[in-house]
Amino acid sequence: MKYSRRECLKAISGGLAAGATLASAKPLAYAARSESKAEASKLQMPGLYRGRVVGVENPAVFVSGQYQAEAVRQMMRRGMMELTGADDWAGAWRQFFEPGDVVGIKLNPVGQPLVKSDATVVREIIAGLEAAGVRRRDIVAYDRYQDQFFNAGYDKWLPEGVRTSYAAKEYDNIQQGIEGYDPDHYMDMALTLPGFKVDNLTARRSYAAHFITREVNKLINVPVLKDHQSAGITLALKNLSHGLVNNVCRSHSTSSLNACNAFIPAVVAMPVIRNKAVLHILDGVKGVYHGGPSARPQFVWEHKTLYFATDPVALDRIGWEVIDAKRVSMGMKKIVESPPDKVSTFVHMQPEHVEIAGALGLGEWDRAKIDLRQAKL
Repeated sequence: MKYSRRECLKAISGGLAAGATLASAKPLAYAARSESKAEASKLQMPGLYRGRVVGVENPAVFVSGQYQAEAVRQMMRRGMMELTGADDWAGAWRQFFEPGDVVGIKLNPVGQPLVKSDATVVREIIAGLEAAGVRRRDIVAYDRYQDQFFNAGYDKWLPEGVRTSYAAKEYDNIQQGIEGYDPDHYMDMALTLPGFKVDNLTARRSYAAHFITREVNKLINVPVLKDHQSAGITLALKNLSHGLVNNVCRSHSTSSLNACNAFIPAVVAMPVIRNKAVLHILDGVKGVYHGGPSARPQFVWEHKTLYFATDPVALDRIGWEVIDAKRVSMGMKKIVESPPDKVSTFVHMQPEHVEIAGALGLGEWDRAKIDLRQAKL
């Protein structure tokens, strides 16, 4: 019997969803189970504005290799007000945050020094939180690895009083240590690194960082605009999935053992992540269209756009279109059609994680239902 692509996606998402809710079920290959005690939030994905994506372009935002603070300020205000329909900057932020919230900001330093969540953008995010009444000491900037965070210089430019956090001191290839992670919040998938048995719970689980489970009650996700050798793209969804849990190398351990398509949505569907990640601001001032997640100079371009959404699926679908358009303009194939080469070595890239996340209810995948609002300053 042959199955249509839609039927296959439904089966995949059904397996993930079933695994995520039936703690007593024995997971099949690539089925997932999330053990979590997080309470549902009215702001949980896809958030207040399902399917809405706002893109704000400003040609003046990047000059002589530097982000321009005033241009970023204008873009942030236009984007947040357009996303929310608020009459003013503070009103836009108050739709998501209030005094007493402890708010995490998930940064992305992986493409440093060329493409990373930029200081100028993050300072404006902090200004928005303060406008909503969030105290500076209740703002926590985070990346999973302390060494990458410090190497990117984030600790040097954060405003005084803003705290920092991390899950592990440095990157390693096994990533199964539990220190810094919460044993009560995990995603269980019958997928391990080569050499580990599938009945080894440590090898088949990814535990959420204390940062997301214990330190903050809301999260702002600040990804960057990049392609990715195994996941196809690394935007809002992957910045969460691979930055908030341990044991992620099993999702793409070799060029042909690649399960990012199922792993990414299974992690993001964990209640503690889905409920707390209430706003996504994609730094697309610069982008990487090939060879990611690192940023090679020959594949970096100036897109000069910031994107705003509460819906990570819709945001990632738009970002995927942007990267594909750039690839085509450079004479390259689109992501799903691209064979491996010297700098992008995976047999098949898997951007279909975005559609599967949509099938899990994390956001809007249907392009006809995505409300893309574009502005140029």
